[in-house]
Amino acid sequence: MSKYDLRTKTQSLSGISHDQSLLASTSLNPPLLTRIGGAPGFHTLSTLFYKRVFADTDHPWFLGIFATSTSTEAIDNQYRFLVQTFGGEELYKEKKGKYTRLVGRHANYKIGLEAAERWMYHMELAIDEHEALKEDEEAREVLKMYFRFTAFYIVVASDYMRDDQLSGGTQLDSGRIW
Repeated sequence: MSKYDLRTKTQSLSGISHDQSLLASTSLNPPLLTRIGGAPGFHTLSTLFYKRVFADTDHPWFLGIFATSTSTEAIDNQYRFLVQTFGGEELYKEKKGKYTRLVGRHANYKIGLEAAERWMYHMELAIDEHEALKEDEEAREVLKMYFRFTAFYIVVASDYMRDDQLSGGTQLDSGRIW
């Protein structure tokens, strides 16, 4: 399946086009990294998100997806990824290597449509709770589109991963910090 086919299928499931998902990194002036408060702002977003995820005891199937991570490690990985994705320092690359391999790092987890929706539930609440974004409707909207497309892209693309493309899930990363 081509990347265009993956994007089309993702759009049909998420309701967000690939172009819309890019708005968070291409359309904002000042850029999202500035609006959210720099790297510390992304750390806050990741903390708000994972605080919700790890407290989601009403949905043990969802919490189980994160069983191979500590909350501290999950926050750090997401924070590094987001800073790098939105134009900051290459923090994720420093820890995980040259490629982000977002789909490969999630392919060993049982992530389906229901999990993508639950993930979005927590992320949307974290975005809305983030102090730097509360009065910035434009930034909140484009960030939610980015995350929605990405969450569903992981679901769609995971079905097409080869065994040699997996890098995560049941495998411990050599850079793991407990």
